[in-house]
Amino acid sequence: MKNYVIKPSPEGITDQQISKILAVALRNGKSIRKALILPPDITRINSYAGPIVKMLVEILSKAEIDIMPATGTHAPMTGDEIELMYEGIPKEKFVVHKWRSDAVKIGEIPRSFVKEVSLGSMDENIDVEVNKRIMDRSYDIIISVGQIVPHEVAGMANYNKNIFAGCGGGRTIDASHYMSALYGINKIMGKTDTPVRKIFNFAEEKFLSDIPLLYILTVTTRQGKGVRLECLAAGRGIELFKEAAQVSAEKNITLLPELLKKVVVYLDPLEFKSTWLSNKAIYRTRMAIADGGELLIIAPGVRECGEDARNDRLIRKLGYRQGDEIIEMASRDIEIKENRSVAAHCIHGSVNDRFKITYSPGHMTEQEIESLNYNYMPLDEALKKYDVKNLKEGFNMVKGEKIFFISNPAIGLWAYEKNFKNDD
Repeated sequence: MKNYVIKPSPEGITDQQISKILAVALRNGKSIRKALILPPDITRINSYAGPIVKMLVEILSKAEIDIMPATGTHAPMTGDEIELMYEGIPKEKFVVHKWRSDAVKIGEIPRSFVKEVSLGSMDENIDVEVNKRIMDRSYDIIISVGQIVPHEVAGMANYNKNIFAGCGGGRTIDASHYMSALYGINKIMGKTDTPVRKIFNFAEEKFLSDIPLLYILTVTTRQGKGVRLECLAAGRGIELFKEAAQVSAEKNITLLPELLKKVVVYLDPLEFKSTWLSNKAIYRTRMAIADGGELLIIAPGVRECGEDARNDRLIRKLGYRQGDEIIEMASRDIEIKENRSVAAHCIHGSVNDRFKITYSPGHMTEQEIESLNYNYMPLDEALKKYDVKNLKEGFNMVKGEKIFFISNPAIGLWAYEKNFKNDD
């Protein structure tokens, strides 16, 4: 399969250029009678996947098309979310990835390999599970659409993570997430060649090499209230991923010359409704904040912990306590042991009291937030003190207080330059 990569001129990448590359990669839809498209959900609304999927549907107009958002453990997309992100595409084309019930085991990653790539932090076999549709031989092509961006589990999101986590089963999701937590989030965030990426690459090479997969990868940055497409890559192979990931490293990672004392992050209520998602504010800033500093998360849409009822209950049971405590609980509590992605999430969301984390949620009480081991500030108080509509990205002075403002952590990573380089 030939690979195609477009990087923007000063004028950016046009929809005409995108459509042309997609048509060439798909041979204008010739010989494709049935296709499966795996795009992101509403939590990746800034991925440019909306226009791309619409183009794919047009190119494949003569084919039968199923669209299965790669939600992973996230809640299924609502009808309103589908209409907003994938406007005009008939809703009957969309199917739900049921990660707890629709996954099939296709292989096993041996513990020797797992131990080797994780530098001994994990020593076990890993079951490889994917949604059963991916193994359905009636599809002439499976198109994975997604955004490369720094990520707490894989280092850089997307490529085959979209298959094994976004469309994966519980055992694979649990093991990969827990591996990242044991290995250390600070050694993974923003890196391309990570232990989790290596197990995904192993699984694709060993168990999916004969599946007709086409990857459509994007890199985006914020531009005013919209997004700018910085890279479009189409094809397959690890070199395709690495080339696009290098663009993400250049465009989505901000290396700072000093540690930050106060960071204020605003979370769009459309994207962020749970701490499961909203803790991106922690993952993406934790390497930039000084010891004794503070992170304030202004989250008007947050109403729960997990995107799944069981995960929500387990997060509330664990809380974002010291990482060692969570690992100890996961070793003896059967329910936690069988849902290790929750344990990993709680470890990732804990900074072991190195700096203060304050949440200002729209729909959770002070008691709920403090029971999670976070501090609480009423939303109206936070919005009155920090007028997010008038703050600029980066440093601001607010009534004599120097803060660093981030309007959306989902497409970036901020790190103290010295610490980030030392983690290589």
